[in-house]
Amino acid sequence: MSTTTTPAPATTASLPGAGGARGAGKLRLHHPLTPYVMCAPYLILLCMFVLGPAVYGIWISLHDWDFMLPQKPFVGLQNYVDLTDPSSVIFQDFWHGMRATAIFTVASVPFLVLIPLGIAIMLNRRFKGRSFFRAVIFAPFVLGIAVIGVLFTYLLDAQFGLVNGFLGLFGIPPVGWAQTQPWAWVALVGMTVWWTLGFNTVIYLAGLQEIPQQNYEAASLDGAGGWGKFVHITIPGLRNVLVFTITTTVLASANMFGQSYLVTKGGPGDSTRTAIMVMTEEGLRNFKMGTASAMSYVLAVFLGLVSVIIFLALRERNPK
Repeated sequence: MSTTTTPAPATTASLPGAGGARGAGKLRLHHPLTPYVMCAPYLILLCMFVLGPAVYGIWISLHDWDFMLPQKPFVGLQNYVDLTDPSSVIFQDFWHGMRATAIFTVASVPFLVLIPLGIAIMLNRRFKGRSFFRAVIFAPFVLGIAVIGVLFTYLLDAQFGLVNGFLGLFGIPPVGWAQTQPWAWVALVGMTVWWTLGFNTVIYLAGLQEIPQQNYEAASLDGAGGWGKFVHITIPGLRNVLVFTITTTVLASANMFGQSYLVTKGGPGDSTRTAIMVMTEEGLRNFKMGTASAMSYVLAVFLGLVSVIIFLALRERNPK
């Protein structure tokens, strides 16, 4: 005689999901404050070296701040007013420096955006020695500005420089690269492009490798040529990369200091004396830190507006 056993009713504890849920409720993997503790080192450093100095700089700009004197009287917005008053002592120097900064930025940014893009497209192809050429393109960027400045000081020397020596082979007379205009700007833009194009090239390469290869294959089947693929696939695929690259390049060019300070000394005359050079001299040589801080925030406002314009111009628009 066979007997059958009736299975016992499943209890809540024996259900697969219930026990796991109750166990998960009992075991807490981390304390609620753990994420904040993990972020604390970064936040502390951010406040100490970015936010704190930024707020302190605003406070300094509201004072006649000479760090050599114990008294630093409060002047309110007077330092900012002086920058907009043509009769003030600092007005002409500051806006002349802003003009030089604008000239360098407008002259250098197109080369620093377009040349790395072309190089990145070529280096994104498969060919023998590709890794070597990638390293060669990026190598100058790891050099410090002091090294670049000394190197180009000798290369561009009017009498003994290698550049003028090479031009002399073709019967071209010596050029005063650091002593005459517009050659001083040509020299500064050229050395900056050679020095920093590797960074943008690497950024473009990373963006190109994120574009699906199937998009190019589909475009080829539709009969698109190289230019069509570039306009309709590469550029839209690099939209976010372009926003980042153009914005950071504009900010870096507007803060140009070392190239002009080391190679042209701000000359000829003061034609390559940028806004950063004016701030440095005003704050560290004339001990007018309040005025120098006001200058820096005026420049920051301009750069902020330019960054917003770049973002709005290159943002992705939804088709109607």
